[in-house]
Amino acid sequence: MERLLWASTQALGCGGKRGKGDDVAAAGLLVDPMGTVGQLGEWLCRAALQPPPAPRVCGAPGGPPVTARRVRLRDGRHLAYEESGVPREAARYRIVFSHGFSGSRLDSLRASQEVAEELGVYMVAFDRAGYGESDPNPHRSVRSAALDMEELADALGLGDRFYAVGVSLGCHAVWGALRHIPHRLAGAAMLAPVVNYWWPGLPAEAAAAAYARQARGDQWALRVSHHAPGLLHWWMAQQGWLPTSTVVDNTTRLPNKRDAEVRAALAADGTLRRKREAATQQGIHESYYRDMTVMFGKWEFDPMALPEPPCPVHLWQGDEDGLVPVVLQRHVAGSLAWVNYHELPGTGHFLSAVPGLGDTVLRTLFGSSAAAKPW
Repeated sequence: MERLLWASTQALGCGGKRGKGDDVAAAGLLVDPMGTVGQLGEWLCRAALQPPPAPRVCGAPGGPPVTARRVRLRDGRHLAYEESGVPREAARYRIVFSHGFSGSRLDSLRASQEVAEELGVYMVAFDRAGYGESDPNPHRSVRSAALDMEELADALGLGDRFYAVGVSLGCHAVWGALRHIPHRLAGAAMLAPVVNYWWPGLPAEAAAAAYARQARGDQWALRVSHHAPGLLHWWMAQQGWLPTSTVVDNTTRLPNKRDAEVRAALAADGTLRRKREAATQQGIHESYYRDMTVMFGKWEFDPMALPEPPCPVHLWQGDEDGLVPVVLQRHVAGSLAWVNYHELPGTGHFLSAVPGLGDTVLRTLFGSSAAAKPW
């Protein structure tokens, strides 16, 4: 089946150079003695030609209502946002926060109000394109995610420079900002940033080994996201007879005890269900699936080849993260001498649940008023 997907995606024109994640299951490949590659390719082509349902855009006829504050971008889209910390007019430091997979504008660093007031920190979080009440972007990319942060900052009058902070998959926007708008950044922080197994700078053997340790469904979902993004919505709809993402289903094995307990509690009280409904109300293909194809697709740059930006950059990573392999994160951080790497022992992926970490992040970024210049 693995070989059939590769051959079929080549026929569809959505395959590319084989990457580190493409040979990890070679021992289990099926041969094609019946000559069915062409038939499967035709079948997959028909699936690809059937687009996902049109999004139910917030505020449009038949769409969900608009309840959040929003700004209008230059291309006509709207971004929904939520503010926290001190009032922006009184702030010494201003953060634009990019939420993770399945998140929303209501997510944040979870820093205490006391520390935010002590340091003078304002933070604005926003629904990334297609999530919650932000309009979908059919051309979403790593670059567009960064430019959305910049436009939001400008619309709210946050000044010439701001701090970009992201968590988990939302960190692709921070990488994008470091690549495309470094001159606009006063600083950046990433918490458990998701890694793309196809980044050229990753060591091939380590990336392949980490990829192979994922659940079978996650391997397939990422491979389709990378090689055949147009098929992802159809593929994920075949749950039950095709292997699909355990991350989307919230069934991923979590080796860290706190992570497992947090997820169980959120599932028990209905929070996971409510978050999913809010995140995907305009269409799961516009939120979750576009996230997957952007994050695990073909990037226009390699983060490990970025030049040093004119601002400090911090990265936090748990050594028991069941979603982001710490061995790959160490390589990413180790390849960039300008990244201040903070590895948290005995810690998993859900860093917002780590007591006091939000305050630690703020104090690390802004704690010394003599060293940290307000912008």
